[in-house]
Amino acid sequence: MKVEVLDQKQMKNVGIEKEIVSKHSRWKKIRKHWQLYFLVAIPLIFLITFKYVPMAGIVIAFKDYSVVKGVFGSEWAGMKYFQSFFQSPNFSLLLKNTLGLSVYGLIVGFICPIILALALNEVQNARFKKLVQTITYAPYFISTVIMVSIIILFLSPNAGFVNNILGLFGIEPINFLGNPTYFKSIYVWSDVWQNTGYATIIYLAALAGVDTQLYEAAKVDGANRFQKIMNVDLPGIFPIIIVLLILNVGSIMSLGFEKIYLLQNPMNTNSSEVISTYVYKVGLLGANFSFASAVGLFNSIVNFILIFTANSISKRFSSSSLW
Repeated sequence: MKVEVLDQKQMKNVGIEKEIVSKHSRWKKIRKHWQLYFLVAIPLIFLITFKYVPMAGIVIAFKDYSVVKGVFGSEWAGMKYFQSFFQSPNFSLLLKNTLGLSVYGLIVGFICPIILALALNEVQNARFKKLVQTITYAPYFISTVIMVSIIILFLSPNAGFVNNILGLFGIEPINFLGNPTYFKSIYVWSDVWQNTGYATIIYLAALAGVDTQLYEAAKVDGANRFQKIMNVDLPGIFPIIIVLLILNVGSIMSLGFEKIYLLQNPMNTNSSEVISTYVYKVGLLGANFSFASAVGLFNSIVNFILIFTANSISKRFSSSSLW
């Protein structure tokens, strides 16, 4: 019995010694590579400070927030502001416009970069390829305010470039931004023009990693360019397509506020009023911070459900997913 007790004590001591040695070696590694840990620490601190700490403010959505009383001193309101938003006569219109613009933009804006990347990958002339890339990338670096100014000038019913062209064919000037029917297309296609070139970078990088032996095998089998794209290029970038699609689906309720708000006017409000602009007008300009927080939380929950659902579907039917 004494021998067994001694053996147990020795094993315990050995385990403690091993743990001390492992901790010592771990700290030794950290001290040796402190520069790398410092580089990781900077974005980690930023993420915690500006993404996780502000989550405590979610409680405002369930309170009658008062600036004087503060976040935790204000009285509880429960689901009052959520009910107020859901029962609002504008709720159905806001949801319809937000989802309409998002789905339209997702379908068009997601496909165009893939097509452009596949087309650029087939270009053999390096100079022409660089020229096309420069021209398509350039609009991405234009600020939103400048972009909206360009759109307004181009579509002006009096001296706009588009209406001047239409006038050559005897067509009367059209007030594009004053007609709710055209708003969605103007917003989405201008977005495509601005972002498509930049979005192709990821796909071109993925295409560069496709095994060249597959192209040689396809050439030996007598495959034409279209068949190479369908059987080599697309399967090669399919995992990237799935991951980016899941991320885009997860942000389907988060439309860019600035561009919509700047393009908005009293004549196109029926098509341009979305959740983000409504929150700005009612929640922030009206100093109703609890209402704005409630709507923001609703948006976040919907986006979370969408990204989780999209990831689950992708995981079930393919080998590519976020987690």
